Amino acid sequence: MTLLTLLAKAYGASQLQQIDEALKLAFEGVAVEAKILGTIADGWVQIAVAGEDEKIATNYLIREIGVCPRSFGGMKKFSTQKGYISNFAVDGKELLVDIGVFEPTAIHAAIPLPRLQAQLTGGRQVALGKIAELFGFCKGLPVHIKVIQLSEEGNYIEAELSSKQVSNYELWRESLLDRLITLGASFNEVKIALAHAKMYRDVIDVESLGLLEHVLTCKLGTDAAGLIPVLGRNLTQASFAIFDAKKNYELLKS
Repeated sequence: MTLLTLLAKAYGASQLQQIDEALKLAFEGVAVEAKILGTIADGWVQIAVAGEDEKIATNYLIREIGVCPRSFGGMKKFSTQKGYISNFAVDGKELLVDIGVFEPTAIHAAIPLPRLQAQLTGGRQVALGKIAELFGFCKGLPVHIKVIQLSEEGNYIEAELSSKQVSNYELWRESLLDRLITLGASFNEVKIALAHAKMYRDVIDVESLGLLEHVLTCKLGTDAAGLIPVLGRNLTQASFAIFDAKKNYELLKS
């Protein structure tokens, strides 16, 4: 049996059930049992994998979802890591990202505001709250970061957004298409909700950021904020955020 702490978060029994169903679908026809044990620290999902194809399933989970480093020993300088936005620092000078370091104590990676400004706003001194508004930053949003500094003695990890993450935002901006970010619903639930709401003329693509996090690309001229009331009636447990492509584009061109 292999025990893993996945790079995936769940809050409550319903979200664990959604992840369980997603894994059953992924391992259909594979001789393995993947049993969810619960969560640890701030919602990280723990799973036990056993069976004839245990190694195959384990490698799949590590490759497709990832596992938590758990401690400083699992971190390397200049490595890239998936994490979840946990909060903004009280003084508004850092974006905090939970990357799965929680032993012996939880330590979140900190992205200083000047780094975010250099990467996202062309160096313009835009407030952290405004950046969050433009890019859809919110608690529970998956992002990929690059570790810049590690200080085990100071319990501090300094980071920046990964080049892939920045490139992704640049592509979103240049498309001039709004993105609606959904958190707390499985891919299948999102697709069913879109069908029930008859939104396929408004949404041209659904991209998964994680097991319970997805991005809906709106067609040109569709306002992402306008979709929330209708979609929210079908995804009652989900929360939403918006990537505003036009305002992003206007900021850089101003």
